[in-house]
Amino acid sequence: MNHLANARHARLTRVGELDVLEISHPRFHASLALQGAHLYRFAPAGDQNWLWLSPSARFELGRSIRGGIPICWPWFGDPARNPGPVRSQLRGSDIPAHGFARTAPWSLAGFQETAEDLTLALVLEPSVNHREHWAATARAQITFRFSPSALTLELTTENNGSGALAITQALHTYLPASGIEQTTISGLEGVTYLDTLDRWQPRNQDGPVWFRGETDRIYQAAPDMTIETGERIYRLTARGSASTVVWNPGPDKARRLSDFPDNAWTSMLCVETANAADDYRELSAGQKHTLAMTLSRERRAS
Repeated sequence: MNHLANARHARLTRVGELDVLEISHPRFHASLALQGAHLYRFAPAGDQNWLWLSPSARFELGRSIRGGIPICWPWFGDPARNPGPVRSQLRGSDIPAHGFARTAPWSLAGFQETAEDLTLALVLEPSVNHREHWAATARAQITFRFSPSALTLELTTENNGSGALAITQALHTYLPASGIEQTTISGLEGVTYLDTLDRWQPRNQDGPVWFRGETDRIYQAAPDMTIETGERIYRLTARGSASTVVWNPGPDKARRLSDFPDNAWTSMLCVETANAADDYRELSAGQKHTLAMTLSRERRAS
């Protein structure tokens, strides 16, 4: 942690079983677990957490934190539902959903702070432990940029192998909602999506996205979006993406989820910046790809 030797606004602490970077900048606060490079709190000064964190979240080794922004890499979702080039790199049995990055230890690789903002980078070098499920060789770096007005994440994959690398991935952003039935997403109008709850059938989005129970869709575009969650208005922009995942477990699945209160589905949603389904990315040897998102907020007029 030599990068923190002269840090004024960050310190390494312990939450449960996990090492956590606590950032206490005069302009904002953030909490980031090194396991999974998992950001679970970001709040400009005087504001509440922009991210949803389950009240039942557990900070345990080998367990993903329920909430915040888990990093799904180097594959997204059900391994069997991934495109052929991604599946061809997977091996063994009991392959975990969403890859191994969200429960792997990441290392701090860079840190810079000013009076207005703070930037830090973490890296993941897949170890021999990951060879059980993954035949490829790659390096991942996640860069976080915090400011009073915006949160930016950039996930860069570098293919360190000698052959082609195919990945799917997502920045699995959980957002709080004061009432899910009053929550809408604008910007996806007219976009085709795969409805994973109905045999992955393609559908066309008619008007803004509303929530009427369990929702699990892969939209085949990544436009600028406005997310209205009752008291809050978020703006989400993506880069290096042509797919967006929208998810809410609804009442029945919520009862089956771990670390998730039965009624929590009414107060959260996920809008995920992704390379999913046909939007998988194939990298030649030495090639890089960056998946990025920026989240900002507007206050409702009083």
